[in-house]
Amino acid sequence: MAVPLYRSYLIKGIKFNIKAQDDVRTTQNSGVYLLAHTMQVASAKDKNPILSNMGFYGVIQEIWDLDYQKFTIPVFGCDWIDSSGLVVDELGFTLVDLSKIGHRNDQFVLASQVKQIFFVDDPMHRGWSVVLSMPNREYNDVIGDEVLGDVIIECEPFTRGMPNVDTFDELVGELDGQNIQGGCEDIWIE
Repeated sequence: MAVPLYRSYLIKGIKFNIKAQDDVRTTQNSGVYLLAHTMQVASAKDKNPILSNMGFYGVIQEIWDLDYQKFTIPVFGCDWIDSSGLVVDELGFTLVDLSKIGHRNDQFVLASQVKQIFFVDDPMHRGWSVVLSMPNREYNDVIGDEVLGDVIIECEPFTRGMPNVDTFDELVGELDGQNIQGGCEDIWIE
C-alpha cells in the first residue's frame, strides 16, 4: 500500500507546505520548529547527562499521511538544521544556515509536534537566515460572522531581549530640541 504524499496540508488551521511548493509561491509555509525534551551529554564519556529542552529548526521536504483506517496521522519529513548552523546574535536573534543539514537519521516528526516558523535572509550575514515566528492565521473560519471573528492577535518578540542602554541620550545623541514638539500638555494615565 502506498503512502499518500501532499504538497500542502492544513493542520489545526495552519497551512504547511513542502519546500518545493514554497519555491513556486510568494509565501513561505515550510519552516518548522520542534521543542524536544531530551537527554544531553557533553561527550561520549560524560557520566552526568542532563534532561532539558532542546530546539530543532527544519524545512519540510515531504508530507505523508499515514492511514490506519480508523484515523490518519500526518507526518513531516524535514531537513533539520545541524547545531553548527545555529547562532544567536548579540541582539538575541536566532540565525540559521539552511545549508547545514544534520540529523539525517531522524528526519520525520509528527505534524502535531511542530510550530510553524519563517526564515528571512539576513542582509548582514550572507548565507544565514533569521528565524521568525508569527501568530497563526485562522484558515478554519473561512465563513466567519465577522471579519476577525474571535481571533486574538498575539505576536511573539523577535528577540530574546533588548540590548542594554544606559540612557536615552546615549542611544540617540544630543537632540538640541530639534525633534521635540513644544506646547503640548502632558496626559497622565492611571
